[in-house]
Amino acid sequence: MAVPESISYRDLLHQAWPIILANMAAPLLGLADTAIIGNFGDTAALGAIAFGALIISFLYWSFGFLRMGTTGFAARAAGAGDETEVRAIMGRALLLALALGTLLLLLRAPVEYAAFFLLDGSPAVETAAQTYFRIRIWGAPAALSVFALSGILVGLGKGRLLLALQLFLNGLNIVLDLLLAGALQMGVAGIALGTLVAEWCALGFGGILLYRSLAATKAPAEPFWPVARILDGAALRNTVSANTDIMLRTLALVLSFAFFTNQSARFGDVTLAANHILQQFVAFAAFFLDGHAFVVESLVGKSAGAGRRDIFDLAVRRSSEISFCTAVALALGLALAGSQFVFLLTDIPEVRIAAVDLLPFAVAYVALSFASFQLDGIFIGASRTRQMRNAALLAVTLFLLAWWLLAGPYGVAGLWWALLVFVVGRAVALALYLPGLRASIALPLSQSEGSA
Repeated sequence: MAVPESISYRDLLHQAWPIILANMAAPLLGLADTAIIGNFGDTAALGAIAFGALIISFLYWSFGFLRMGTTGFAARAAGAGDETEVRAIMGRALLLALALGTLLLLLRAPVEYAAFFLLDGSPAVETAAQTYFRIRIWGAPAALSVFALSGILVGLGKGRLLLALQLFLNGLNIVLDLLLAGALQMGVAGIALGTLVAEWCALGFGGILLYRSLAATKAPAEPFWPVARILDGAALRNTVSANTDIMLRTLALVLSFAFFTNQSARFGDVTLAANHILQQFVAFAAFFLDGHAFVVESLVGKSAGAGRRDIFDLAVRRSSEISFCTAVALALGLALAGSQFVFLLTDIPEVRIAAVDLLPFAVAYVALSFASFQLDGIFIGASRTRQMRNAALLAVTLFLLAWWLLAGPYGVAGLWWALLVFVVGRAVALALYLPGLRASIALPLSQSEGSA
């Protein structure tokens, strides 16, 4: 777990590919669920899966800070050579995840009411979606705990173990969905039950993976769980504070993209459909760019913990160069073949025309977004969550200002220009904080924590 003495481009690529594959596992599960219900269910069942998955995904990813916040703390402790603190961080993250998951269970009735009040589906779709939600919600403690375990794995740079965990979770999920929804014809309830069982099994599997990995680094007489450190008041407050910052940052980003989608609808169904297709291209590119960002999270955290500015500089420079090249390659591929991809995703002539007309904006977004991904990774790794929160809030303000100025005179093109302002603004805001972060790397871990 020690900070490396050198970082080659090959090392960075070697660490990134398992994470990229792990990132792709969840969307593949969504495709599998859709295919299973599409073959064994009806239209209402398909709509119910879409509604139910939307509610659960929004609910769970509101707590995505359990992954990101844990990553930075674990990486810094590993870089400082404090293996006991790594296990304490794991304990605190699991306690928080289980507490939040239990809270969701206790609040499941009002959450369900609010969710279905906001959504508008047919009676058949809503009834089936409620069945899905009422089963899936019992996996909340496990799902949030898997976020926490994933954060430890990313922080320690154990990309292959992260891939193993994701393959186990999603592979078992697909097998159970085929059995329950397909062979046993349980429909939507089978899909939900299969996911529920897979989430709890993945918690056990991930726990075993991390226990074996971390137990090997402790002294023979030392307990695995350092209870006093786990329950340390200052550490718990620092964890909650950092996670609150990340939650606010994440909500700002999620609401910005929701606003983009809502404004797209104001231009009509054709524009909404075209922008939805283009956003799928953006999401696909994010799998790759996020993979490089995850790698830099671990390396930056370890270099910060060890006080190694030289390794910090090397990790930032080389990983950013790889991320830039990846973004350019993805953007070029989209520019050259984007029209063909649009034609594969829809056969509606008006939507095809609109999507192809707006394609250059998606190309530009992919090319420009690498900086915000990389800087996010750098600041997550260093646990500089306050700066991430501030940058996100500033970017949202710039986005709304640009939309107000441009959407009127330029229509949907102005909306896309505003989104480009958003992604560039977030990167610029974080970049302004970067010199201060770099200057702090030479400080001992205990002295640099105060600005986290």
